[in-house]
Amino acid sequence: MNKDKEVEAYRQGNLTTEEQTKYEIARELGILDKVLENGWKSLSAKETGRIGGMMAKKKPKQPSPKA
Repeated sequence: MNKDKEVEAYRQGNLTTEEQTKYEIARELGILDKVLENGWKSLSAKETGRIGGMMAKKKPKQPSPKA
């Protein structure tokens, strides 16, 4: 999804659960305005990594398949 369509979907509340989580984390980190204005590509590697790490923590754990 391109930046403008995703921002519009965010404003209308039409995002997947994973995308909603990503935006919530961006808000918690204080970078939501930057994302809405310039898109996800404008984030630094550090910011992106923090979002990914926080998403991994919030994601429900699935049991690993037994070999």
